[in-house]
Amino acid sequence: MILKGDTVRLKCHFKTFNGTLVDPTNVKLTIYDDTEIQTEQFILNDTNRESVGVFYMDYVPASQLNEVFYFEFSGSFNNKPILSRGKVKIQFSK
Repeated sequence: MILKGDTVRLKCHFKTFNGTLVDPTNVKLTIYDDTEIQTEQFILNDTNRESVGVFYMDYVPASQLNEVFYFEFSGSFNNKPILSRGKVKIQFSK
């Protein structure tokens, strides 16, 4: 859970079915509102890569996002889609 207006670090570990970390191509971060409508999309590059298979982005939720938003890291590995999704709860105060 984060406070409204604060920065959150969104992070993803891309792994194969056997658990090996891999670097996909065309990595994107997509933000969805609480009704699962896409609100933003970012193309990520090596500045967003922490290590093999680990990507992140520091994100300040858009003002139109309410109590929750969803995020999706996606890319392509071996010509197949690879993705990971998560959910963040937003509150106004502690």
